[in-house]
Amino acid sequence: MIGSETESEEVPKTFQVIYSTMIHWTRLIAGGLVLPIVFPWLVYTLYKSHFKNKIFRDKSLEDKVVLITGASSGLGEALAHAFHRAGARVILAARRKDALEKVKNDLITKYQSKNTPAVLPLDLHDLKAIKEKATKALDFYGHIDILINNGGVSFRGEIVDTDLEVDLRIMVTNYFGPVALTKAILPSMLERNSGYIIAISSVQGKIAIPFRSAYSASKHATQAFFDTLKSELSHTNIHVCVVSPGYVHTNLSLNAVTARGETYGVMDHTTATGMDPNEAAESIIIATAAKRSELVLAGILPKIAIWVRVLCSWLYFYLMGSRAQRIRAANTIKQD
Repeated sequence: MIGSETESEEVPKTFQVIYSTMIHWTRLIAGGLVLPIVFPWLVYTLYKSHFKNKIFRDKSLEDKVVLITGASSGLGEALAHAFHRAGARVILAARRKDALEKVKNDLITKYQSKNTPAVLPLDLHDLKAIKEKATKALDFYGHIDILINNGGVSFRGEIVDTDLEVDLRIMVTNYFGPVALTKAILPSMLERNSGYIIAISSVQGKIAIPFRSAYSASKHATQAFFDTLKSELSHTNIHVCVVSPGYVHTNLSLNAVTARGETYGVMDHTTATGMDPNEAAESIIIATAAKRSELVLAGILPKIAIWVRVLCSWLYFYLMGSRAQRIRAANTIKQD
């Protein structure tokens, strides 16, 4: 009887030993099979994301001709610094020549470079003049390697109060202007079979939020146009990237247009606490060196909102409806 109990106790112990041995050898075998695959992948990922983009990107961008619209301030100015610092031949474009000259002098003063930035006064709202301006841009160096459509204007207002002229103004500046400039530059890129076109859109080009109708509509159109262009140029060596930032700490909200066409003049809390423009420019220049086709520069919540809009639209619209009610109740929309 005692012998039987001893034998019965030894059986579970035997199974435990066998189980532990199997687990041990399974781990060894799995490790032996997985590590040779995972380790090189980790090394390659590190090389691509850090070593290649951080160290060799300047060399890959050196002497590249980069045309940046909206380069007089904000993200455009930060991009001018980033590309000039990388050794690119930068063409600064915006409406105000005096502001562009200031940026140019800052670049010359802060960085040692063999390349001197060029200045191109350009009003994206003046569609008739854009082709001529594009020709002048091409005349600086004979070609454009990288076109960055960054210039634009924001909007604050309720749809029912917004004059149609305001919608047209926003759409022309944010959509038709960049489209016209891209169409004017594109033939020269096709002739050389080389080029990179970047459209600075917005998270609001993927999702719409209350009291931003004209701005969101212009960015939705931008997203669609450059997505289509990306597909149509897939057989060429011309790459297209749509960058969708969330809130960036610039003067975008200060210079926004109201429903009546006036200047908003308020620094929104979301803008004031947004991403540093230099940080955004750093991410964009890395994406440029890596020739990425899309970049969403936002925190986790905006990215979740994009997925909620696609996968669970009723929840998205419920949340946006609640947001509209809160904003209206708090009276944060500037009224006449």
